[in-house]
Amino acid sequence: MKAIFIIYNQAHTEKVEFILDKLEIRGFTQWGSVMGRGSVDGEPRMGTHTWPEQNSAMLIVIEEAKVEAVLDAVKKLDAINKEVGVRAFVWNIEQTV
Repeated sequence: MKAIFIIYNQAHTEKVEFILDKLEIRGFTQWGSVMGRGSVDGEPRMGTHTWPEQNSAMLIVIEEAKVEAVLDAVKKLDAINKEVGVRAFVWNIEQTV
């Protein structure tokens, strides 16, 4: 099993959910409002007057066979509009209960 943590501008919420539906990934945990900035050239998303936009984040735990499909979809979504931003990070899951 793998965990994928996806962080995306709130403008991408429906698109990220569509990716999961298309790939038949049912389970996820979503944080509707997270703040931060990209490590390379991302604009801050702080929910303030100066930086009003915000991000959302999602954690999914899936079988390893679906990881590449999720990462490919995230990469394509990011390529559509680099300024809006979306990133994905993958972790190993050792055990679940």
